[in-house]
Formats: sequence, structure tokens, C-alpha cells
Amino acid sequence: MTHTVRANMAGTLLEILVKPGDPIAEGQDVVTIESMKMHLSIPAERGGKVVKVRVKVGDFVNENDPLLDLETS
Repeated sequence: MTHTVRANMAGTLLEILVKPGDPIAEGQDVVTIESMKMHLSIPAERGGKVVKVRVKVGDFVNENDPLLDLETS
């Protein structure tokens, strides 16, 4: 099963903390976004293995935009 981690707010992507193939745990931070001059981490809602990163550093994302795909069990 595949799960997509989505942005929970609009902002500029500052850092991607995972790469394809990485195992991640539920609640683990996967990206950092700057919004209104604050740096905010976005966690994964589920654990799994990163299949695809859909964004790059410097991208502007809107709320609910896809950030990465996870393979979950």
C-alpha cells in the first residue's frame, strides 16, 4: 500500500530529511518548511519506506500538496 505525505501548511521547502529507500517511523520529521519566517517540521503520519520524494529544496508548497510517497505495510 502507498501513502502520500502532504504539506499541512503553505511555505517554502527548506530541507528534505529523507531520501528514497529510507525506512521512517510514524511521527518522524520528513521535511522542514519556512512559513511566516518560522521553520516548521512536517512529520509522517505513518511509518514505512520512502518510495519517491516529490519536491525539492526551494519549492513553494501549498497546504495539502504531496511531498513524498511511502510504501506502508
